[in-house]
Amino acid sequence: MSTLAVWWIPVGAGGWLVSRASGSWERMTAAREGHAPRPLLHAAIEITDRRGRSVIEMAPAWSGPRTARGVVGTGPVGLPALGLSVCFRYEIRCWRDGTVPDLAFAPTPPRIHETSEVVTDAIIMDAANAPRHVWGRDVFGIGDMWNSNSLIAWLLTRAGIDEHPPSDCSAPGWKCGVEAARRG
Repeated sequence: MSTLAVWWIPVGAGGWLVSRASGSWERMTAAREGHAPRPLLHAAIEITDRRGRSVIEMAPAWSGPRTARGVVGTGPVGLPALGLSVCFRYEIRCWRDGTVPDLAFAPTPPRIHETSEVVTDAIIMDAANAPRHVWGRDVFGIGDMWNSNSLIAWLLTRAGIDEHPPSDCSAPGWKCGVEAARRG
């Protein structure tokens, strides 16, 4: 048996620039959609199995430790050509005994899913094969952009794990990840 924990972390926790930019984006989105701004969340996965602990997340390539950090893929931010610069590139990290730097900022404990090692092994393997869509783009024309939440939604949907963002918050990208998994 394995445990899969889904962490919901405030976007930009521990940083100034990302929290300001994403806060402005949420205020504009809320005004356009006619609701009050909600806290923005970023999802990460922590898997515990017989071999130990693994974490999976998507983060800017310029962030995190400068040592090995489990990078299994990269993709561009904003526009495909911008991805040539580390400043406009994201990393998909699947890291045995790794860390998610902002876990201390999580407002609640993670949501726990008990599952088989077959499922968690598939999730770990899938991380390296995840789509590398352009971060910030509505790749399916559904009104939702590809981002870090999309990766987690894609992995969980493919694995048949029923997870949803907290109802009182906003998790941009979640619908995009679900749609990417449904489309194969």
